[in-house]
Amino acid sequence: MEKQFTTDQLQVSIYDNPDVMGNAAADFVTETINKAIQTKGESHIILATGASQFTFLKALKTKNIDWSKVVTFHLDEYTGLPETHPASFRKYLKERILNEVKPKKTYFLNGDAPDIEAEMSRYEAELKKHDIDVACIGIGENGHLAFNDPPVADFNDPKWVKEVELDEACRKQQLGEGWFPSFDDVPTHALTLTIPAILKSKAISCVVPDERKAEAVYNTLYAEISTACPATILRKHTNTKLFLDNASASKLK
Repeated sequence: MEKQFTTDQLQVSIYDNPDVMGNAAADFVTETINKAIQTKGESHIILATGASQFTFLKALKTKNIDWSKVVTFHLDEYTGLPETHPASFRKYLKERILNEVKPKKTYFLNGDAPDIEAEMSRYEAELKKHDIDVACIGIGENGHLAFNDPPVADFNDPKWVKEVELDEACRKQQLGEGWFPSFDDVPTHALTLTIPAILKSKAISCVVPDERKAEAVYNTLYAEISTACPATILRKHTNTKLFLDNASASKLK
């Protein structure tokens, strides 16, 4: 059974399990993509990675979307990590959706580029050429959006893409999700879209399952809007939908 409510401008929906949640998010994203295609002949989207996106991406692949009219970007990538590494976000997206649906064009953020500054400038320039119809994101256990952890998050960041140092909580999450064999193997830095870049999207689908995210979900909805919990800024966006399962919503009032 779905439960719905709104906090500030953030629309929240709670579902019985991750599969139903992921399918609901996929329906919202599909509707947004198709409306953009009908209006301007093309849609531009941002995709996220991580365990939180499994059911959403699985459902999205089954929807009626003309992917030949969809241009995709992605949120972030580890610095120095080759695409062949099991934790590479480029590898994740290719294997979980892109190789199957074959979008018109995909812009990848290459964390192992020989010149990181040039790579960030290239990606930011491409991003600014496109109005993003929907950003598909999650929330970290520390409340981060993309890799904007609390120590480096900036609601007024002048950059759209930057290199950041990952905080301990973020790195522990990556280890806990099974992407790396040990904590020391988790990269210390990553390239990420900044919060202003994410918020420029016309719509945002934020998918957050799992009990380990319950504290971050509670803070997102009820804590003061600040970089102490970067996801709180979603309450200021005019068209964001937060998709939860019963586990991630377990600490809500």
